[in-house]
Amino acid sequence: MRQKYKSFAKINLFLYVTSRRKDGYHNLYSLMTQIDLCDDICIDFSQRTMSISCDHPGVPADESNIAFRAARVFYHQLKMNGREEKNGLSIEIVKKIPPGGGLGGGSSNAATVLTALNTHFKAPFSKKELMKIGLSLGADVPFFIFGRPAIAKGVGEKLEKAPNLKSCYIVLCDPGVAASTARVYKNIDFNLTSEQKYTINPGLNVPLRGQGFDLRGRMHNDLEESACRLYPEIKETKEEMELLLQQRVCMTGSGSSLFALFSERTAAKKGCEMLLEKWAGSKRKVFLSSFN
Repeated sequence: MRQKYKSFAKINLFLYVTSRRKDGYHNLYSLMTQIDLCDDICIDFSQRTMSISCDHPGVPADESNIAFRAARVFYHQLKMNGREEKNGLSIEIVKKIPPGGGLGGGSSNAATVLTALNTHFKAPFSKKELMKIGLSLGADVPFFIFGRPAIAKGVGEKLEKAPNLKSCYIVLCDPGVAASTARVYKNIDFNLTSEQKYTINPGLNVPLRGQGFDLRGRMHNDLEESACRLYPEIKETKEEMELLLQQRVCMTGSGSSLFALFSERTAAKKGCEMLLEKWAGSKRKVFLSSFN
């Protein structure tokens, strides 16, 4: 039995680092939404053993792959709940989301596998329980199981619905360098990040409740300065994008991907084509995407 699933990317429309935790991680305040750029994942539930493959050379095709680990932890939790199920399956990932780009591709893959397995076995776990399983794999995994725009707090695991965002078209760019999340966080200069010194404007929550709120004026990322110091390619690409598109450009997550928001598809498509022509033959990749 072979099934195909869409594994969507995400962007952080804003991301504030609010404090450093005693465990070495950082508390965040971020607005995340899924976008329509996605990987394809094919799962064959009829196999007797577990295996994984991926068409991208930079993604591990062994037990270290987060999607493979997601399947393993799912079967372990089933067993802990007293259900003995045949734990064979094959996972095939067709990669379209740039790895190491802050777009959550690996976390999305893991969430997709968890959700697919939960459906296949007729929902042995509630969404809340599945999100808890996902958190053991990575901080962004619960968001993809949550499945809608959300305000994320803590390390990203505390999620609150953020309804009624205005639909946007996105010009998205992979600058051709994979950013290390650990290095970007370690490199944060707390004197150079949020001008609000990690005190988020309380009014920020209010317009998110409004009908079709436009987020373009709220785009922000406290990790951007750190990533740009570590990876000059990110800063150079951002500056070129802003010059060519005449739009504000923001980095997503811990990098390295950059995005600009447009209210009209025609303008976004024109901007995308402009960048594709300008950067033809370079290592930079450009995507036209959207969120609803």
